[in-house]
Amino acid sequence: MNKQGKLIICSAPSGSGKTTLVQHLLSLNFDLVFSVSATTRAPRGLEVHGKDYYFLSVEDFKNKIEQDAFVEWEEVYEGIFYGTLKAEVNRLLEEGKNVIFDVDVLGGLNLKKYYKENALALFIAPPSIEELERRLVARATDEKCVIAERVKKAYYELSYRESFDEVIINENLEEAKKDIKNKVSTFIKE
Repeated sequence: MNKQGKLIICSAPSGSGKTTLVQHLLSLNFDLVFSVSATTRAPRGLEVHGKDYYFLSVEDFKNKIEQDAFVEWEEVYEGIFYGTLKAEVNRLLEEGKNVIFDVDVLGGLNLKKYYKENALALFIAPPSIEELERRLVARATDEKCVIAERVKKAYYELSYRESFDEVIINENLEEAKKDIKNKVSTFIKE
């Protein structure tokens, strides 16, 4: 790799506050740009194609898998795929940007494996599974059966937390913001 930007990988179980913390980092002066992931799930709320995600059909996503267009991809839930497009990351790196990723846990580990020391892999953990479930319910974007599936998956995802470079426990949002800011600042300056 040339003297390109660094990569910040943020992963967490759904409802841990990962996207909130990523948005916080983007608001700071770290010259970070967001790597837009691809997914086959439907947009939530005010999400926009090309800004929040590249929303693809399952068929289009599977075609891109066959074309080796992803750095990493996962079938996170049955029929729901997420992935990071190589072209998206390469474009940002060629522009010399520091790139931030908001990806699922296995995707985050795969990105770290691919980019090695040029990437900082952060695991955002909820203070407890009970709090995670409360946040998912309060978010009011998913049906009860989807929330139950996300909570079940969180137990599995939490087993990977020690595989990340750093763990940030998001019990108090302001403290988590300070913690992630300090960790990212240190890494970018290295």
